[in-house]
Amino acid sequence: MKTSALMLPLLSAAVLLAQPVQLEKLEKKTILLFTPHPDDDTFCCAGTLALLARRQNNIHIFIYTNDDKGSYDPDMTSERLAAIRKTEEENSAKVLGIPKQNVHWLQFHDGMLEYANPLDLVEQVTKIIRTYRPDVVMTIDPGSDYVRWHKTDHRMAANNTLDAIRAAEWHLYFPSQRLHDGLQPWLVPVEAYFYVTQQDANYWVNIDEVLDLKLSAAVAHVSQFEPSVHKYRSDWDPKDLASTKKYLLGRAVKKDGHVVESFRISTQFNQQ
Repeated sequence: MKTSALMLPLLSAAVLLAQPVQLEKLEKKTILLFTPHPDDDTFCCAGTLALLARRQNNIHIFIYTNDDKGSYDPDMTSERLAAIRKTEEENSAKVLGIPKQNVHWLQFHDGMLEYANPLDLVEQVTKIIRTYRPDVVMTIDPGSDYVRWHKTDHRMAANNTLDAIRAAEWHLYFPSQRLHDGLQPWLVPVEAYFYVTQQDANYWVNIDEVLDLKLSAAVAHVSQFEPSVHKYRSDWDPKDLASTKKYLLGRAVKKDGHVVESFRISTQFNQQ
């Protein structure tokens, strides 16, 4: 029987799913992470990203917004803050072993993602998925309380990415991408959702061996923490740095005596 080109993504998915997915043990795969802001990728799963980078996975981070609003400093401007957050994100990624050319910006303003044109946005992310043909897509879980009830960019990023994963599979969604750009449909084999509720988590990555990297990547986002969030400074006072790392460690998820990062792993468009 001749195999249709449209069936190739399904066959690829079947091969990857032949064994239970052990996220942090994947090697030489293509992994896309979609995040609402620079810092969410670090705070949620920097340890997992560090482990994946060590195993020569091709990791690309796509950031929906430039995070240009979150400062109490009265002298800060949106333009300056966006540049600061970009540098901090690149520095953080470097700590984890991800080069800055693998950090991509969709360039929406902070807090404004939910007011973007939904059709254009899902088409944009569908094209990214079809272009890179990832083995894994990591993104924010649309079901967590924080996402549903609080952060506007988080809601839109979560649902838009989920919609794009679905659209990427079917050739009749955005057919011009196939006709004009030569992009074939792509069934994402594995979805790994972060910022999950305790009851929804079904996979935990032990990050004991890279805990220092996670903390270093987190504090690379200097402007997100006190005192810099109120009066910007580009470096840390040693006492503030120590107390911030202690605070972050106190918030870390623990399981069976280990520091872990929690995920909801799903396959075949969120069916499991």
